[in-house]
Amino acid sequence: NKNSAAGRIYLRLVVGAALILLVALVFATVFEYIIFKSGLIVTSKFDNKTWYWFIVFIFTSITVGAVLTFFLGKVLLKPVKTLAQGMTKLAKGDFSTRIELGKYEGMKSLADSFNTLARELENTEIFRSDFINEFSHELKTPIVSISALIPLMKSDNLTPEKKAQYLAVMEEETQRLTQMTSNTLYLSKLETQNILTNQKHYNLSEQIRNCFLLLERKWEKKGLIPSLEFPEYDVFANEDMLKQVWLNLLDNAIKFSEPCCEISVFIEKNESAVTVSVENYGPPIPDEECEAIFNKFYQCDKSRSTDGNGIGLSIVRHIVILHGGTVKAKSKDGKTTFTVALPCSL
Repeated sequence: NKNSAAGRIYLRLVVGAALILLVALVFATVFEYIIFKSGLIVTSKFDNKTWYWFIVFIFTSITVGAVLTFFLGKVLLKPVKTLAQGMTKLAKGDFSTRIELGKYEGMKSLADSFNTLARELENTEIFRSDFINEFSHELKTPIVSISALIPLMKSDNLTPEKKAQYLAVMEEETQRLTQMTSNTLYLSKLETQNILTNQKHYNLSEQIRNCFLLLERKWEKKGLIPSLEFPEYDVFANEDMLKQVWLNLLDNAIKFSEPCCEISVFIEKNESAVTVSVENYGPPIPDEECEAIFNKFYQCDKSRSTDGNGIGLSIVRHIVILHGGTVKAKSKDGKTTFTVALPCSL
């Protein structure tokens, strides 16, 4: 197809190869003529018949060369055409495009690179679509709740008890909306941040205890039993960022703990890393979802979506990665453990 990018590339390459061959043949012919004319090769007579065969030789060479170039071009340049067509489809948004360029190692490697790129673009598009859908849903839910309660608040027959109840719900939904937008903006900032700043030495153990105290109202309400027996450890890190990590992990553990159970924090240190583990007893997380829960707006239990917005753990992962560490989740026998490992260089 001459109108397509692949067709134009193919046509230019074929024409270019034919022109090169033509120039080479003309040069060879001129060179041969000079040799004959100079007498370096003696001929009996350089007559008109000789000119006739000379011209036939030129046109035959050009014809054969053009035909060979055309067919060889179709074979040799087929991978280029396939690649160009695949790139055109990707540019138009068809991320399901995959190509095959043959079994030759170089072509196979090129096809693998292209297909990997296509898969990544496809996954990014799916993630973007899911993100927009989830964010829209999470943003809409508290707004709908508040909008539904406002007309009820205007009723003249509303009792003081009902009014207080509705106001409490509106306050809770407003706080949820504020927290979600703040966390989303903070996460967007983290996603574009590549350099860790404002690092200092501070007491990690004391920071975790203070975070637990900030959430005291929540864990006391559920009758949870805290277990915070660990030695004193210092780290060199961004204190405000790591505070967000511990608050999110502890809040998550409290939220999904069974009432009157123990919630524990362990800190260990070896030659390579400082490891902080947060454990709670509650609903198990399927093994296949232990990695997915760190994605934005991902929630294992959709029926409990009002308990959070699926941003906290994504914030945790980005902060830990920014510090050069790792975070993992493990759930077994009714116990869920989130483990953060920070390099000792911190």
